[in-house]
Amino acid sequence: MVVERLAERMCAGRWKSRYAGRYVESSGPAGPLAFLIPTTYMNLSGDAVGPAAGSLKAARAQVLVVHDDLDLPFGMVRGKAGGGSGGHNGLRSITQGVGGDDYLRVRIGIGRPPADFRGDQAAWVLMAFSEPNEEVEAALDTAGAMAEAAIADGMEAAIARFHAAEPGSRARERQRRRDDGQDADSPDQDDTAPTDS
Repeated sequence: MVVERLAERMCAGRWKSRYAGRYVESSGPAGPLAFLIPTTYMNLSGDAVGPAAGSLKAARAQVLVVHDDLDLPFGMVRGKAGGGSGGHNGLRSITQGVGGDDYLRVRIGIGRPPADFRGDQAAWVLMAFSEPNEEVEAALDTAGAMAEAAIADGMEAAIARFHAAEPGSRARERQRRRDDGQDADSPDQDDTAPTDS
């Protein structure tokens, strides 16, 4: 969904069947861009991404993967440059397909299933969103904007921009701890740094 919206915003042409996926080209701030949505099973995404990156002569640092992340709360969006698969079989396949894990990622939090969910994690990942539509739209828009910023300015700049805490949030958290009788002088948890989960 994010890739489709991003391609539309960047005036891509018509989607074609190519590289075991839906493929379209456009031009970006630093040159040509290619968008690929694998039509393989998610666990075999590398069978699409690997051949595409090879054919296009794209270095791993030029590959940006947008993916869901169970370890992030629903709606949270985080960027990352490189790292392991974190148990995500699609990422594991992409790592094999491109020959390494130092590609870029935009991670969209979907949260873990609630305790009363009847099904496994795969069923949770594949089911339709149950959250309010405006929250889903906000998450998709943020992920698209972060991907666009990473394309234009690099992942480091995108992380600095999109991981920043809302102005005043730390002061409000200190005040909340004071009100709750907690030690207000304890170090703040820094939620602006990229995570490795």
